[in-house]
Parts: sequence; structure tokens; C-alpha cells
Amino acid sequence: MKTRSTLNALIGVWFIIAPWVFDFSDQTGALWLSVVFGIIQIIAAWWGYDKPGWNSWQNWVSVITGVWFVIFPYIYSIANEAVWSSVILGLFTILFSLWNLGSNSSSKAVD
Repeated sequence: MKTRSTLNALIGVWFIIAPWVFDFSDQTGALWLSVVFGIIQIIAAWWGYDKPGWNSWQNWVSVITGVWFVIFPYIYSIANEAVWSSVILGLFTILFSLWNLGSNSSSKAVD
């Protein structure tokens, strides 16, 4: 679980720097939403670092940021390289977050 949360946080870092890497920093809306959602993803990933299970709202926030990054390049008509990066990393974020949600760190014995 901790590895998946760390990977989600690193993906968030990527989305903070992506506007300059893919040269869409001149699109103010795309720039700020990429940075803000990247920061949200980092915070949610670190805050949910040790909180598995379906009641972990932090991992649900990461699912939402992942969905956002899948649809984001289509809303702002971002270039092809950025589309693939955003969609693939958004899908990984969703996958890792759902995996964390389905995890159960404590195995309780049935009485």
C-alpha cells in the first residue's frame, strides 16, 4: 500500500511540472488545474499513506484526481504527448487508488 501511495504522490509531482515539460504553460486554465490537481493528489496520497479500505476518503480523492487527469487533456485540447502521459498516469492513479481502497491492513480473526 505504501508503495502505491508513494507512486501516486510521484505522479502528482509529474502533473505539477507537466505544463512546462509539454509546453502548455501558456494555457492558464490547463496550467493551474494541472498544478492544483497535482498538489491535491500529493496531499491525498501522503495523507492516505497508511489508510487502506473503502472508508479511506483520501484514496477516494486520489481516484477523483486520476479521473480528472484522464479527461483533462480533452477538455483543454492538449498536444498528443501530453494526452498519452495524462491518460496513462491518470489510469495508473485510479488503479493504485482502487487497489489501496480494496486493501485491508488488519486481518481480524472471525470469532
